Amino acid sequence: MATGITAAAQAGTTLEIRPLKPNIGAEVYGVDLRESLEAQAIETLDHALAEHGVLVFHNQDITVEQQMAFGRRFGDLSVHPFSAHLAEHPEVIVLDYTAENPPSLTDIWHSDETFRAEPPMATMLHAEIVPELGGDTLFANMAAAYEGLSAHMKGFINGLEAVHDFKPFRTLFTQSEAHRKKLHELEDQYPHVTHPVVRIHPVSGAKVLFVNPQFTIHIKGMKADESRALLDVLFRQASIPEYQLRLEWRRHTVALWDNRLVQHYAVHDYYPQRRRMERVTIQGDRPVGPERETVAIEADGAAKPPQPEGGPWAIDRQVP
Repeated sequence: MATGITAAAQAGTTLEIRPLKPNIGAEVYGVDLRESLEAQAIETLDHALAEHGVLVFHNQDITVEQQMAFGRRFGDLSVHPFSAHLAEHPEVIVLDYTAENPPSLTDIWHSDETFRAEPPMATMLHAEIVPELGGDTLFANMAAAYEGLSAHMKGFINGLEAVHDFKPFRTLFTQSEAHRKKLHELEDQYPHVTHPVVRIHPVSGAKVLFVNPQFTIHIKGMKADESRALLDVLFRQASIPEYQLRLEWRRHTVALWDNRLVQHYAVHDYYPQRRRMERVTIQGDRPVGPERETVAIEADGAAKPPQPEGGPWAIDRQVP
């Protein structure tokens, strides 16, 4: 795990990464996001993001322009097709929830925008206003979730593909003619996409469970009841505490997370208190999965699973 001083951040400062949990999350110190970071610091953060999944920066009183500038060090920013954004900066999503505008849609495990053919590689959230109590965000390491499956299950799902859709956002549209027309336009722009059930992380090479209950609708090549049963098993992996980080937001905390590795869940326990976040997402590429594995058959007709790969996140949860 990355600990201690790791790189020069800015003139006269050093960057330090402190892991938060054994499987996920790290706090970053020695960085002022109002200023430009050295190239070496960005490289260190990029690798730390792939290792820890979530990087937390406290006490970062930044403007949206500074947030965008930091995000662009990792790649081009994307524009969300549904969420409210700043008129002058369409890349910035504003999540401002109050008694009159209660939170919605995000209290479910998901990786951001997997309804896209090329989902964002990372998301950055800046806490502008936080409730006195509640409003945490849960994160789950989905490489750990994959490693926690049995060898039989891992062998079965490698090479499978699942269909993703922007289904939760459909509730934003009424039956009015204007809304129906807009929905049809978005369906043309964002048709169902297919992603591997298990994707290969492009930096670490880890196998990552890449299905989520917000956007994944079924597994290709399966009957509806078979698909639901398998997805239910895979969705539950995110809820295992050993794979999780619970982030308690403070004002001006910035979190940067890797959508290729983690899923998250925004806890809606703070209503009617106010919670305002500003978000940018960094463009990603098309997920790539492993080849479909063949399963050998023993003489007695039983399937012989592939040998387990283990890995740093493996947890033996087989029932005796």
